[in-house]
Amino acid sequence: MTSCCDPNGLSGVFDAGRAASDVRRYRRKGLTRETRTIADLLIARGIGGATILEIGGGIGDLQVELLRAGAARATSVEISAAYESTARELATELGVDDRIEHHLADFAREPARIDPADAVILNKVVCCYPDMPGLVRPAADHTRRWLVLAFPADRWWIRIGVRVASVLQATFRRPFRVFFHEPAAIVAIAREAGLREAASRRGIFWQVQMLERA
Repeated sequence: MTSCCDPNGLSGVFDAGRAASDVRRYRRKGLTRETRTIADLLIARGIGGATILEIGGGIGDLQVELLRAGAARATSVEISAAYESTARELATELGVDDRIEHHLADFAREPARIDPADAVILNKVVCCYPDMPGLVRPAADHTRRWLVLAFPADRWWIRIGVRVASVLQATFRRPFRVFFHEPAAIVAIAREAGLREAASRRGIFWQVQMLERA
């Protein structure tokens, strides 16, 4: 079911079983393609000594890789309790737990609890959140240097597929919904916060968009 702290039934989808599966995959294969793209874009711009804020931090694999690449500290904000606890365990196992601050919260509802960071990341998070402006706007405001997002690319068949999936989820009364938020609208909100487009990588399904503080 949904709640004030989990407005889209995320905990029911991103549960302990899925978190464990994600950790196994990371151990075997490393970062996923889109997550590696995010890491590469940030590393190429020089993240030595930078602070990282990942909204929807998942198992924390991206935070680990960026810390290993020279970032100073990371903050993870996660709605799913199962993912948050798994991320803590992985960080401890890999020896970076003292450099990651974990928050179990809905960032869009409680942004003031979280400190700004040099790099703010929303990796495949926007499409899982019903109130896109309510999530992206505070994320942009928390960005000192770079905002990086991964979301469904603007392709006609993706638009149709996501909307059909959402209708089926509603028909079968699933609490979780997937959303197609207009990429142009996402970028426009970031621009209003003083950010400008710096890089874009569009794959078959996912688009990675980087913006930077002007």
